[in-house]
Amino acid sequence: MSVPRTVRFRRAVTSVLLSCALLAGATACGSDGGGKSKSEDVSLSAATAADQAAAEASAVEVLAAEEAAAATPAPSTSAEKQKFAKTRFVANAGLAAGATYQWIVKPYQAGKFKKGAKGRTFALIKAGLAGAFAYNRLKAATDNAKGDPLLSKAVAPLTASIASLKGLATKLRKGQAGDADIGAFESVINGVKDAGKSAGAVVTDKVPSTSQLGG
Repeated sequence: MSVPRTVRFRRAVTSVLLSCALLAGATACGSDGGGKSKSEDVSLSAATAADQAAAEASAVEVLAAEEAAAATPAPSTSAEKQKFAKTRFVANAGLAAGATYQWIVKPYQAGKFKKGAKGRTFALIKAGLAGAFAYNRLKAATDNAKGDPLLSKAVAPLTASIASLKGLATKLRKGQAGDADIGAFESVINGVKDAGKSAGAVVTDKVPSTSQLGG
């Protein structure tokens, strides 16, 4: 199945924006004589580009999902629909968990987000993208869960907690996230895993690639 021109265009734009964000972040980290204000300006430009990349990535993911759904035969029986819902839930929740640990929890524990840390700007850009990615995948997993009564009931209490993660991507990107924010991500991920397990939909971490984070 060929990919529509709109999707190809958005993917191209996303790739360019992400490349610019990472290049600008690397420039900010490696500059010795530009002064603090110049470094902050470059970091801000990188962060802005990263936000744009994340937005485009979300748009592409939605279009791709719609295309895949249109090309896949719809489950006909109740049992098939529930199995399909669980499969999608596990996939989305697994990506959210992998992104959270690899690009948020792990570097935070290693001190990568602290001022003066080597590669801090790059780590923050990746964390911001991962935060937005994880939030979107968790929202998708919540929608998937509605296709199975038991899973839907187990996930329902987590809706508000998942919604509370929406603004944390920006805090991560700006280097403003603290223990409570990182803990919130971990708590939600653990809650989703527990909910899935109780409904027979075991979630395992699946680390997304850099290209997946950026679309």
